[in-house]
Amino acid sequence: MKKSLLTGLLCLCCLLGLMAYWHLRLHPDAATSPASPAAATPASQVVLMPLDGRPPCLQLVRDSGAMADIDVVTPPGELRDYYSQPGDTTALRQWLQDNLAGRQAAILSIDQLLYGGLLAAREKEATPAQIDALIAFLRTLHAAHPDVPLYAFSILPRLTPQDTIDGYQERRDLIAYSRLQGRAAAGEPVDQDELQRLHDAIPQGSLQRYLAHFEENKLLNEKLSQLAKEGTLHLLVLGQDDGERYSIPNIEKEALRQYLRDNAITEQQVFLTHGADEIALSLLARWQNEVLGRTPRIYTDCDQPASGTRVMPYMAVSNEETAREKIALLGGETAAEPHAADFTLFLTARNNEKDATDTRPAAVQVIGKALRSGRQLALVDLSKHFAAEETILPLLLQQKLPLLQLCSYAGWNTASNAIGTATAQASLYLGARTLQSDDETAYRTEYQRIRLLANRMLEDYCYLKDGISMVNDSLKKAGYTNTADLNLEQNYRWANAMLQRDMQEESRRLPYLPALQTPFTLSLPSGMNTYRLKQLKCETSYPWPRTFEIYLETTPYIEQIQPEGNAD
Repeated sequence: MKKSLLTGLLCLCCLLGLMAYWHLRLHPDAATSPASPAAATPASQVVLMPLDGRPPCLQLVRDSGAMADIDVVTPPGELRDYYSQPGDTTALRQWLQDNLAGRQAAILSIDQLLYGGLLAAREKEATPAQIDALIAFLRTLHAAHPDVPLYAFSILPRLTPQDTIDGYQERRDLIAYSRLQGRAAAGEPVDQDELQRLHDAIPQGSLQRYLAHFEENKLLNEKLSQLAKEGTLHLLVLGQDDGERYSIPNIEKEALRQYLRDNAITEQQVFLTHGADEIALSLLARWQNEVLGRTPRIYTDCDQPASGTRVMPYMAVSNEETAREKIALLGGETAAEPHAADFTLFLTARNNEKDATDTRPAAVQVIGKALRSGRQLALVDLSKHFAAEETILPLLLQQKLPLLQLCSYAGWNTASNAIGTATAQASLYLGARTLQSDDETAYRTEYQRIRLLANRMLEDYCYLKDGISMVNDSLKKAGYTNTADLNLEQNYRWANAMLQRDMQEESRRLPYLPALQTPFTLSLPSGMNTYRLKQLKCETSYPWPRTFEIYLETTPYIEQIQPEGNAD
């Protein structure tokens, strides 16, 4: 009896041991597969007044700063904007006055400080007196903290009319009118009769309100430019939101260029660029480069010539021109050859309707060779139709190559956002590496880089190229037609449940794909070490009641392994 009981207990212990073994194999925790090492006191603190509360403008900057040992300090959520509710501009200015001392720099969204965020800036009007009050505030802020450089950015109004102009036909007529005016200003031939017809068809109140928005913005940016010239602002960046090749916003942009020339204001004082959401992150990289006295050299490569010359949706210029802008904005320079560069910015931008042959397999070989040779690579993976079959990542994931050695990855739907964030993250990462002398700090930087890679793969590829369609189609089939304005009590909760289920499935699947199973090396001060990804967990939700963007944070579990052939 005792013998059989002992035998049973031994069997039970063996069974429990096997269960524990397989549980740890399938569900590693921090003890068996280290995640992020304990956080240390950041080397620097930079204040960020974000463009708005969306993850690309806030969370991404904070996460990228953490990779470079920079604490990005932001105002509390109760003061910031939330979707259509503007931020409290009075309280935000007071918070800035109270929290600037002791920081190393400040990155300031003018749209947040004046209007309460980007969406509010598209709709609200600011009087000349309100603009002057903001200018006076910035002068006072600089005088109180003269050793804290102020990097400010302001966004030009986009082509699309304000939502307060809500007539369907008048909105269409205003857009057509703006495009024709842009063509005429660029010296292109236009149908003058059609231009006049549109002018007469648009209600004059709507036309005046539309044009007044640009006049107001012009006045604001001229005053801000003078602040940059006098040194109150260390740098002012003027961005173009959702641009097109021909439009009234382009007319304003050219007028601003002329104003800068007439007033002898240099590009080192005021910088014009295409895009909006990525500007704060580019400025963080620029600040780091200026502190380090570093000018990163960046070589731009493409999977095919069209990927460089193509003008993507919501853009007014080609991908190559966008890349040159973003490199200059972060304080870098273009390298003529890859061997002379600190890293390569690799662009792929496919349009299956125009690209006769699929060059993706050849590009996979080029990227794989670069990664295996140890070259530093930032990958931008664009799609004309926002479709997975036009992107290169799915092919890369099926190859046995060390994909987790990428400096950065981005495949956001807007080219300026993807190119700007990938370039800035790679610059921040390599800049941080120049300062590291101990393994713990270096490993923390590498871990944050891997988290950012996982975040972008899950959002830019798994969600934006697939998951968003599943959620939107499910909502529409149930009768919810407006996925840009979800009901917080009903379909918002359902949409979040669908999102979380889909992203959790994707995060479980990704680590088992060949490219993420492939061991990768990390260069630490003590030497080269080999690691592999064991597991990936994620938390996700919709930050605003719409499905266009998501909040996403991943937790990669990685382990150090012996290189193949070196184990006893």
